[in-house]
Order: sequence, then structure tokens, then C-alpha cells
Amino acid sequence: MEQLQSSFCFIFFTFTFLFSLFSFSLFILRLKPCCSCDVCTAFLSRSWSPEFVNLSDWYTHLLRKSPTGTIHIHVLNNIITANPENVEYMIKTNFDNYPKGKAFSTILGDLLGKGIFNVDGKCWRFQRKMASLELGSLSIRSHALNVVVDEIESRLIPFFSVAADKGEALDLQDVFKRFSFDSICKFSFGLDPGSLKPELPVSELESAFDRSSMLCAERAMATTPLVWKFKRFFNLGSEKKLKESIRVVKRMADEVIKKRRQSGFSKTNDLLSRFMGSISDDDYLRDIVISFLLAGRDTVASALTTFFLLLSQNPKVLQKIREESGRVIGDDPTQDPAGDPTREKLPAFGDLRHLHYLKAALHESMRLYPPVQFDSKFAKQDDVLPDGTFVRRNSRVTYHPYAMGRMERIWGSDPLEFKPERWIRDGVFMPESAYKYPVYQGGVRVCLGKEMSLMEMKIASLSLIRRFDVQVVNPDRILRFSPGLTANVSGGMPAVVVRRRELPE
Repeated sequence: MEQLQSSFCFIFFTFTFLFSLFSFSLFILRLKPCCSCDVCTAFLSRSWSPEFVNLSDWYTHLLRKSPTGTIHIHVLNNIITANPENVEYMIKTNFDNYPKGKAFSTILGDLLGKGIFNVDGKCWRFQRKMASLELGSLSIRSHALNVVVDEIESRLIPFFSVAADKGEALDLQDVFKRFSFDSICKFSFGLDPGSLKPELPVSELESAFDRSSMLCAERAMATTPLVWKFKRFFNLGSEKKLKESIRVVKRMADEVIKKRRQSGFSKTNDLLSRFMGSISDDDYLRDIVISFLLAGRDTVASALTTFFLLLSQNPKVLQKIREESGRVIGDDPTQDPAGDPTREKLPAFGDLRHLHYLKAALHESMRLYPPVQFDSKFAKQDDVLPDGTFVRRNSRVTYHPYAMGRMERIWGSDPLEFKPERWIRDGVFMPESAYKYPVYQGGVRVCLGKEMSLMEMKIASLSLIRRFDVQVVNPDRILRFSPGLTANVSGGMPAVVVRRRELPE
């Protein structure tokens, strides 16, 4: 019997190996790895790396040189564009031909399942409609505002106050990740991880979520999916770690859903409770809420981190934001009824509408450092983009907000300058086309959480700007971004010096 089992195992593994080798050969042939064009040669040899710190910076360089603002990485079967006309065509005009695609869904499927950011067709339309109704309601927006204000008053401002009093340095990126994680967990699940408490506890959910996001991103960067699929099949290396991390995320989400079912959900306003009224499948419900957790946490943290970096580089912009807030809100902080000196009068929702320069500065910051640097679709059928680029069926087509924010042909002769004034007309903030500035996507897939994320960033940044002087040490260093689904600065944003501002009497 043992000999039979050994023989079976030998045959099985031999067949698996040969089949994988055969599949890999077909994949290699399809991608034309021997392409001798300069771009593919540079990509395969990484000859670009001595000159460019990040792959996105090299892509930006190539897109600048391209007459159409579009390039083709043949070995990846990937067309990359920074042409606004192409972006509009992909995400609006011919939207149905450019879905997320099976290749993308497979990469994130273990983490996001059938969540809104990982599906197409009827499943996506159902979730989109449901999310649009919920996120557009006054009650859910009021709940989001209350969650953010509470997190700022009870944790973010006290945390910075203690750091200022003790003269401690902070990792700004880590602090904003903790702040946004607490906020989105409260909003999505009604769960408080408490990751921004003074002792900075290590949240099991947050750690597992970070590992899952990073390892999924590594899948997306692989030259061939056969590598990670092979490791997943045999539960090896990074795929073993990913499986363990996802198990933690889903287990904790399942526990919250189970408790909410038992305690009732009709009288609570978090996203989970709102969706429970329409969805009875708890696995599906979990996938949806985890997707919102991903979208609402890392994007806000990334945007706030680079915003404060740019403010450190541009003190005149910082001063203009303070002057505007003084006119709209007033200069004097107000203690809470209990007399807690760490609490401050926060801007009301109505005040935010009048903070045009702050809104312009945040948009300008995300132009230079978009939280999601690129987004890919997969063509269902052969097509031709507006700039004349031929797109073969099943090709990956990527539009690149990071590169677009650095293009002279889009933003004029000074695209690398941090200039909020480019968003102001007669003292009023004026938005740009979503296809020129696809930070929040556009067309049918425009981000539903756009206004809520801007609200969170405005209140959080202004609360700190009005109370503290925050200076990033070595703010002119070249940023290196680590692998991830959103833009994370490698090594964080360390050694931030925080001082209390001297406020007028």
C-alpha cells in the first residue's frame, strides 16, 4: 500500500512539474520575452534602476518622450498611457471593453473575493448601486463625520500633543495609517482596533491586512503569474504567508459579522449594518466590507503622508492654509466642556465648503503623489485607442495618474512644482477633468467615497496644521515607494519634529 502511495505521489508531482513547465513555456512564447526593443531590454535587465529610484519614475520618463503619451511593454503585454483622451475612452466611452478582467481578479481574489473592487458585470453593478445609495445618504455621511471627528479629538490630537511635549520624533506615515485604520474600521464594521492609542498597540487585524496587501501587490508585479500560482498550489514561501494573513483578516471579519447578526443591526449606522439589510450571504458581505476597508484606509494615509511632506517643503503654502482657516473658523482653539486642553474646536461640515485653498492644496498634493499610482484594465476585444494605439484582445491596458501629474503637455511648463493656485479661479476651487486627473478614477467607476475621503483629509490635516508645527526631517530626499496596492513610502516618513504652535491671545 505504501509503495502504491509513493508511486502515485511521484506520478502526480512529475505530471504537475511537466504541466507547469509546459504552461510556463507557452506563457513565455506568448509574451515574446526575446523582444529586442530598447524598452523591453531595459525592463528585463533593470538598466533603468541606476537613474530612476522607482519603476513609476522610469515609466514617467518614457511617457514624456512618447509623442502620443503611450508606451508598450511587450514582455508584459502591457500598454501604459498618460494620455487623457485614452483614459476617457477606457473608463467612460468604451467602458464595457475594459473591465478589471480575470487576471486582475485572480491576483486579489483570495483577499477581496467578490468585493466591489474585484468584480465586473452584474456583480459589480449590484454592489455599485447598493453602495451608491448607502454612501450618498445623509445619515451615513453624518456617521462618517462623527467617526472621524471622534478619532481626531480623542486620539490624533492628544497623540501629537504628547509627542510635542516630550519632544519625540514620529513616523508620520505610521501615525496616519493607524488613524485611518481606526476610522475606517469604526465606519465599516463598528469595530475599534485602537491602533492609535498612546501605547501604539500592534493590531492583529492591521498587521494581517498590511501583509495581505503587500503580498497581493507582489503577485501583480511578477513577470509571470505561474510563479506565485505554483507557490500557492504547494503552499510555499510568500503564498503561505499570504494565506495565513488572509485567514486572520477573514476570521476577524467573520467574528464581527456573527456578533452583529446576533445583536441586531437595524439601529446602527456602520456600513456593515447598512448592507446587512440587503445581503444575507455572510461570505459575500465580508468580501464587500473588506474591499471598503482596503479603499478607505491606505489611500487616506498615503495622501496625508505626502501632503505633510509637501507642506514641509513649501512653508508659504502652509501659511496660506492657516490664514484661510483663520478667516473661516477663527484663530483661537476652544477647549471642550470638560476643559481638556488637548481638544480643539474642529471645523464644522459647513466650514469645509469655504476652505477653497486647503482643498486645492490637497488636490495638488495628490496630483504629484496619487495614493494609487496606476490602474489596469484588460481588453475584452481588439480595439484602437484615440491616439491610434492598437490594443489586442486580452492585453493589459494601464493608465498612470502618477505619470500624468508630471506631464508638461497636461499641466503646463511647471508640472513638478507644488502650486495649489493652479486649482483656484477667482478665489474659488475649480476641479479639473477626471480624465486629466484620474486620482478618483472617473466615468462609471468614479470613486463613491471621494467626498468622504476629502472630508476626512481636510479635517485631519487642518486640525494638526492649526495646532502644531510639523516638520519632516530631510524633506527634500527622493522618495522610494515600496510594493503595495497603494503608494507607501519605503522606510516610512521618519523623524518628524512636532512643536505646539504659539497661538494669538
